[in-house]
Amino acid sequence: MRLYLDLIRWNRPAGWLLLLWPTLAALWLAADGFPGWHLLAVYTLGTFLMRSAGCCVNDVADRDFDRHVKRTAQRPVTRGALSAAQALGCGALLALLAFGLVLTTNPPTILLSFAALAVALAYPFAKRLLAMPQAVLGLAFSFGIPMAFAAVLGGRAWSLAGLAEAVPAQAWWLLLGNLFWVLAYDTEYAMVDRDDDLALGIGSSAIALGRWDVAAVLAFYAVFLASWAVLGHGLGLGGVFQAGIALAAGQALWHFRLIRSRSREGCFRAFRLNHWLGASVFAGVALDLALR
Repeated sequence: MRLYLDLIRWNRPAGWLLLLWPTLAALWLAADGFPGWHLLAVYTLGTFLMRSAGCCVNDVADRDFDRHVKRTAQRPVTRGALSAAQALGCGALLALLAFGLVLTTNPPTILLSFAALAVALAYPFAKRLLAMPQAVLGLAFSFGIPMAFAAVLGGRAWSLAGLAEAVPAQAWWLLLGNLFWVLAYDTEYAMVDRDDDLALGIGSSAIALGRWDVAAVLAFYAVFLASWAVLGHGLGLGGVFQAGIALAAGQALWHFRLIRSRSREGCFRAFRLNHWLGASVFAGVALDLALR
């Protein structure tokens, strides 16, 4: 059990929290307030399960690379403590449990879940093909946003027309804005492993951006926060939400201080603290809607 808990990063919750906060923010926006205990439970548990399943697939896909990277060399699959079949079996079980939760929602959400799964499975292999695989991760880590809108606004029709009605344009714009947040924090993460990735010939945003990496991270944060501020205003959110955005912006500036020297420790710390930035945005959404 200890090995399987290590496989799914049980003791490192930052990863699934990065998925959770924008998903919950979308739930609150779609429901114009508290979405109900059922959807809250479905999306909280589902986020944890799918992130854990993604770790299983990622570790199998990267096992030949990870043994050459100090930070990842002791992962269970990489060091041979768990076989690839065991890890994939665990990932499949977790994904099935998550799908069981999705089945309690509605047809548009179920249809979107297949697209979300396809993107999640594609990411571990994107770094072999793309200079900036973080863009694929950004899509995977943002797909909870349209799924949240579909769960709240969707009907019972099994059709693309029903899906289009369930997910308004604002949801897709929120997804696009959130993608830039993922680019910001995953570039910080990639800066930790830049030297190892260069030696292995793996693509990453930190390598692609070169000496512009720190400036790009700040620009990614700015696009994310500005886009959500504008979209939130368009959805009727007011000063409390904007205060949450301002608090998140202050954290982004703090992250600049952590990463500007490009030290491994500073970049990794900035990455791990990003869930507080997401929590600030969600708190702004939830409190603004609650205080109307």
